[in-house]
Amino acid sequence: MFAYPSGDIHMGHFRNYSIGDVIARFKRMEGYQVLHPFGWDAFGLPAEEAAIKHKTHPRIWTLNNIAISKNTLKKLGISYDWDREIATCLPDYYKWTQWVFLKLFEKGLAYQDFALVNWCPSCKTVLANEQIEEGKCWRCKSHVSKKELKQWFFKITDYAEKLLADLENLSGWPENVKAMQRYWIGKSIGVEIKFKLEEIQEELLVFTTRADTIYGVTFIAVSPEHPLAKKLALGAHCEREVLNYIEKARLKSEIERASTITKKDGVFTGKYAINPLSGEKVKIFTADYVLASYGTGIVMGVPAHDQRDFEFAKTYDIPIKIVINPKDKKLDLSSLKEAYLEEGILVNSNNFSNLNSKEAIKAITDYIIKNNLGRSKKRLAYFPPALLGRSHSHNSL
Repeated sequence: MFAYPSGDIHMGHFRNYSIGDVIARFKRMEGYQVLHPFGWDAFGLPAEEAAIKHKTHPRIWTLNNIAISKNTLKKLGISYDWDREIATCLPDYYKWTQWVFLKLFEKGLAYQDFALVNWCPSCKTVLANEQIEEGKCWRCKSHVSKKELKQWFFKITDYAEKLLADLENLSGWPENVKAMQRYWIGKSIGVEIKFKLEEIQEELLVFTTRADTIYGVTFIAVSPEHPLAKKLALGAHCEREVLNYIEKARLKSEIERASTITKKDGVFTGKYAINPLSGEKVKIFTADYVLASYGTGIVMGVPAHDQRDFEFAKTYDIPIKIVINPKDKKLDLSSLKEAYLEEGILVNSNNFSNLNSKEAIKAITDYIIKNNLGRSKKRLAYFPPALLGRSHSHNSL
């Protein structure tokens, strides 16, 4: 684990590096040839901020800290091969970062696009989700907001099928880890459905993998970052409440918002949508458990068959409508304690009742496409790099 050269080595470093040294020495005693290198994670914002604070040049500040920390590690007697030392801020290292980037760019795998990111106005930088603590920057404690920025992306979606295939061939990996990887790759095959607004000439495009639940929709939820969230509230009696909620939601990290244990909340926008198959009128909410980075940023709320929708509906007294029963029994709404998530037999679904879920998904999707109510769609995860891990201002590119 490369160290930040933000000062001298501290006790946390001692603990980690001592453990690594024990393993390296033990393996040498067993007769192995051991490669035990070390390096410095020396690029980016931490060095820049510290240099500004100490009124010195970032290069001087960083290289001086490297020298001090290296001297301390040598006093500890840790068996690093210092001939293999690297520092990410030096050209002999970052030239390879640039080389890899150029190769990706030449192959069309590096591209620019706009996306919402976590933004610290004080540090003037993008933050990863884990760098936000209670809506504030972990470094300067300023309130974090969402900002749309043009940035670089790597087109990992081109490799989604191969990644999924390789994942299934892994042996000995815990199933929960493999499940996390499937979620991160994020392949979803479903349908985009058009929900018309009752009062204005606008359509809400909703992506779902469970077209069989369409007759169970009792509300629509829009991501706070979606441009329509503000537009829907304009002129409504709840406009100020919606705008305040949008600002509050933007202070939360996507990890917090997507959590299955976080209480789901939202606010009614004052507008209604029409279910294109049932013709029923449903309320439109903006809700922070809906992420702009997945699907279209708008979801159809099916409380009886989605747990987050179920919790949201219970909180806001939204109707719950059962449209899928298990094959061997009939669900009772009065005793329903949680959403029924599995496939089953359709009920309360007009001409599609009595079909099983697989048959219904195909039949309803075909009906939607034939009647120009939507289109079939394959989606892959869309995660801006800053949302996936530790963020630095790496300007070497």
